[in-house]
Amino acid sequence: MAKEKVKPAHLKKIAVIGAGSWGTAAAALLSEKGHKVTLWARDQSLVETMNKERVNVRYLSDVILPGGLKFTSDIESALNEAEIAVMAVPSHAMRTTIKIAKNSLGGKIIVSLTKGIEAETYLRMSEVITGELGKDSQKLIAVISGPNHAEEVSRKVPSATVASAEEPKVALTVQEAFMTPYFRVYTNPDIVGVEIAAASKNVVALATGMSDGLGYGDNTRAALMTRGLAEMTRLGIIKGAKAATFAGLAGIGDLIATCTSRHSRNRATGEKIALGMSLEEIEAETSMVAEGVRTAKNLHDLALKAGLDMPITEAVFRVIYQGKRPKDCVSDLMQRGAKDEGSALS
Repeated sequence: MAKEKVKPAHLKKIAVIGAGSWGTAAAALLSEKGHKVTLWARDQSLVETMNKERVNVRYLSDVILPGGLKFTSDIESALNEAEIAVMAVPSHAMRTTIKIAKNSLGGKIIVSLTKGIEAETYLRMSEVITGELGKDSQKLIAVISGPNHAEEVSRKVPSATVASAEEPKVALTVQEAFMTPYFRVYTNPDIVGVEIAAASKNVVALATGMSDGLGYGDNTRAALMTRGLAEMTRLGIIKGAKAATFAGLAGIGDLIATCTSRHSRNRATGEKIALGMSLEEIEAETSMVAEGVRTAKNLHDLALKAGLDMPITEAVFRVIYQGKRPKDCVSDLMQRGAKDEGSALS
């Protein structure tokens, strides 16, 4: 009688909820590592196409998906046997998705890949999840964030990221689950800083995209990124984050990638806005809205509420939501009162 194969202790049953580009790339990475992975997509027609063609034609069309990766549009089916639930839905859909999946999430490690702030509540994604599942779930929540464009991770381009959780054992479990020879995972206990950096850098990327669209150069881009980092750090500190987090992969690392990469939807959206395209035209062309568009308003409102000076965020907000010309915003930023830089937080 043949011996039954024993599954290595580090291999898990994992559900990835959300079949956008990053969710698909993460599911492929986890499946190729040997985990038993199911990718959930809301659209049944997309599930059928992925099952038939082994490609996500809508969001990651040039990547062949692993043979062991399963697909479903039944969220309960995806989650029932999973030990880890990886949430890869847009920030505005997180609360609704958690509500729908609530009965299937108990006792599981929940990993958020989402980079955003919820409208009106100004909550981070881990806070949204905790709010729906209860305080006991907090010790099982982790986030992953860093300079991780799905297009490159899916092609096994060497990349690094951060896994953050309040509970060290959870962070280590997530680190082990995601770590591969081409995807290096560091742990960081500062979940507040990691999530705030993840959301706020998208707004700075919109600003650098607008700068590119206006035809400005490297000097302008570097200034926006540096001063944008100062804004991100100020916001993080008043929310209880550590300044050092913003100097790491989740902060400056992700900021560099998002502000400079041809894969960055936020940078590309800013450039198109500066060239005169409306958000409706951009969405029709790309089939999605960059996460930073919603985050710009949420962070602007949060800054006002906190009495915090975030001039780049305010400028992006005025362009997107009040119709101000990007060129006028650049002039306003350049003519602000003289200051002593002093430190990265001034």
